[in-house]
Amino acid sequence: KLGVNRETVRYWVKNAPASRGGKRGLSDEEIAELDALRKEVAELRRANEILKSASVFFAKELDRPRTR
Repeated sequence: KLGVNRETVRYWVKNAPASRGGKRGLSDEEIAELDALRKEVAELRRANEILKSASVFFAKELDRPRTR
């Protein structure tokens, strides 16, 4: 025996951090929020790349001499 009170072990088990998918210590809600935030970051990065490409395109258009 380890000499640890039964209720102490029960408390430890009840309050032990989750260890799912390497996201140790996060609740299910926190895991869901983290996944949603990562998805949002990926979308925003894609949008930024599109905007950068568009700004380069339009900057080139402005630099071209106009012909009539």
